[in-house]
Amino acid sequence: MTCQRRIEFAPIHGALISTNGRIPETKDMAAYKGLSWSGFFMRLLAAVVLVFSTYNPSGWSYYHWVMDNPPNFNPAMALAGLVLVIGWTIFLRATGRSLGAFGLILAAAFFGTLLWMLIDWDIVPADSVKAITYIVLVILSGILAIGISWSHIRRRMTGQVDVDEIEGDN
Repeated sequence: MTCQRRIEFAPIHGALISTNGRIPETKDMAAYKGLSWSGFFMRLLAAVVLVFSTYNPSGWSYYHWVMDNPPNFNPAMALAGLVLVIGWTIFLRATGRSLGAFGLILAAAFFGTLLWMLIDWDIVPADSVKAITYIVLVILSGILAIGISWSHIRRRMTGQVDVDEIEGDN
């Protein structure tokens, strides 16, 4: 006679942890390591790719590709546009949900003030639209990366766990 063991998985912070038929305990949650520096930099890299492939002043972006060839819009352009919209949706929803409106305002104000300081100290020339555009795109990438990582960062700093509400789960 063989004994079958029932193994279930509970999603905790995006990871599947074996519950062995029981409710996950705190030690199970502790098994999930959370965000590492490499994880954050991977998110930052993804944000940089998304932002700079959408638009950048060099002329090599989706914006320039489509605007330079309006009569030649083709399925490849449409597919690339859809992929960018999907990426923007993922990043903007995650950033908006984790930082909130006030957090986004604070992040924009913080980085905007840093840019102002760089211009005021003559580190960045105020008349260089290209340099300021690149800095703003990097700042936007940083805000998106912080936003998509914020739940992990907050958990590390405070020990508090963010849980999304699931509709119809009352």
